[in-house]
Amino acid sequence: MLGNFLIGLREGLEATLVVSILVAYLVKSGRSHLLPRIWVGVAAAIAVCVAITVGLGLLGRQLTFQSQEIIGGTLSIVAAAFVTWMIFWMAGAARTIGAELRGQVDAAAQGSALGLVLVAVLAVGREGLETTLILWSNTRQATGSALGEQTATPVVAALLGIATSIVLGYLLYRGAISINLTKFFTWTGALLIFVAAGVLAYGIHDLQEAGILPGLNSYAFDVSGVISAGSWLGTLLKGIFNFSPQTTWLEAIAWVAYVVPVLTLFVRRVRKPAAPASPADAQPERAAA
Repeated sequence: MLGNFLIGLREGLEATLVVSILVAYLVKSGRSHLLPRIWVGVAAAIAVCVAITVGLGLLGRQLTFQSQEIIGGTLSIVAAAFVTWMIFWMAGAARTIGAELRGQVDAAAQGSALGLVLVAVLAVGREGLETTLILWSNTRQATGSALGEQTATPVVAALLGIATSIVLGYLLYRGAISINLTKFFTWTGALLIFVAAGVLAYGIHDLQEAGILPGLNSYAFDVSGVISAGSWLGTLLKGIFNFSPQTTWLEAIAWVAYVVPVLTLFVRRVRKPAAPASPADAQPERAAA
């Protein structure tokens, strides 16, 4: 699924860039002996995210249908909030993330051995947690289950996105390729707004199925006779835009109420001229890219 691939690619590239900046700064500042702490932190963050993913899958199998829908709907809304925060954070921090991380490394290197481990855990774990929640929500949309037996396609798509991001991050670090990160995060951010809107709408649908919200059988439109959920077009639209042939009024209102203001604010944010960066702030981003 393209949506999961995009999530894996963007989140993975963010995490990879963060690790690249941390590693590059330690190497260039003559503190290569501290690198094992970074790798310990990265491994710990990955382990925690995997454990949460497995835990959500096991929990989903043991709950009643209503409980699954309540938890699934709530986590979908939380995932949409995470994506929204991520989009705007990266839009503003892409130009200064290197300077911020260097400051954190300097402060942590002067403290206990766990300081740098914690920096890596928080930097990578944030992206990993967002990926976990979004993947879990998108997997339920694609298969109707929480990490059950038919989740191979969305999970593989996300893993392919992460693998691609790792390769790109390594090539960027080695200087083999050059990517305009500002444009990359701008375009992927705009696409992810529609992904997040679909996740939000599906969360609303889950809560309607659980009986928490009304209007389950009140449709704003029903085009299932033209675009069936199992057709190639329905699958394509579902995978890219989280489109549902049968959309309730509450889902449609939530989708529009999210996309219109968020997309407007995002466009204004990316069009806003950036403040001139000092040479010290600009250097890490060029080095990482």
